[in-house]
Amino acid sequence: MLKISRENPIYAFSKENQPVAYVDSGTQVEIETYDCFENQITSNDASYQGLDWDKVNPASGPIYVNGAEVGDVLVVTIDKIELDHQGVMSVSPGMGLLGEKIKEFEAKMIPIKDGKAIFNDKIEIPLNPMIGVIGVAPKDEPVSCGTPGSHGGNMDNKMITTGTILYFPVETAGAMFALGDLHAAMGDGEVGVTGIEIAAKVTVTLKVIKGVSLKNPLLENENSVVTIASAATLDEAVKRSVEDMIELLQPKMDMSFNELNMLCSAVGQTEICQVVDPLLTARFVFPKWVLHNYTDRIFA
Repeated sequence: MLKISRENPIYAFSKENQPVAYVDSGTQVEIETYDCFENQITSNDASYQGLDWDKVNPASGPIYVNGAEVGDVLVVTIDKIELDHQGVMSVSPGMGLLGEKIKEFEAKMIPIKDGKAIFNDKIEIPLNPMIGVIGVAPKDEPVSCGTPGSHGGNMDNKMITTGTILYFPVETAGAMFALGDLHAAMGDGEVGVTGIEIAAKVTVTLKVIKGVSLKNPLLENENSVVTIASAATLDEAVKRSVEDMIELLQPKMDMSFNELNMLCSAVGQTEICQVVDPLLTARFVFPKWVLHNYTDRIFA
């Protein structure tokens, strides 16, 4: 299995980045990552001034997938997530939903032990290992690893975990796939800007499919199909995610647009991914048990 080091990470998704590896469709890759601070915080005594804020949300990669062309879809299966032994959280003045109430920077180291994150001597948080930053290069200008978009990026979607399958629209030759910003646990919204940030190793399988197209990332797990959208407002992100779902379902289900609206309102779930990045991210979750009455596959 090919192994990708976290050395020389990228800080923006870009078609101009130099690939760290070239792989064929169907290749399994193990990717080593830093935490979102590039492992700069090592104790509770860390200071805001002591951090290089240009080295935030590093992603390992990019990986050039042979045969991936503009208009294709890159399929990424999350095979395994292996977390480091310690995570970190922080709060900063002006950052997060309640940033105006935070007077000074504070960091908190969080040990990982026996499948739990040790928040303090009374609270042990069950782990939910998930990937915050994951995606492909955009077709136009570079996009910071801290910003989500149609290419993926910093979606901070807690459903991106082991066993998940992601579908990305390929917007440049080779797709130029990269990931980073792992969390040992994170709640929907990531309201304080950080989840339990942690270094990790992630094993993925990369596959190209042709003859289909997407506008935004799509997620599949055992029980659901999920459309993911990012926009300047949460309202816009929610609307876009529902539009994407109906566009996905309409060719597969023998229903009118009106009926699909009713169905999505009856069985679908609008959920928040994150509300603290430059763009906000929402997802629309549609149950597979409904889809299976019409088809067993998202794509042929």
